[in-house]
Amino acid sequence: MPQLNPAPWFMILIFSWLVFLAFLPTKVMSHTFPNKLVPEDKKTVTKTPWNWPW
Repeated sequence: MPQLNPAPWFMILIFSWLVFLAFLPTKVMSHTFPNKLVPEDKKTVTKTPWNWPW
């Protein structure tokens, strides 16, 4: 039963995880937003007291 021999499959697993951990974070982090983020105008919030009906 060659499926139970862990030697080739373990190395494939390790190398694939090394590729994922080495290249994918840099690829994902290199993406930029198409539009610049512009802060909205700050609006002053007027707080009105709550008038309880009782």
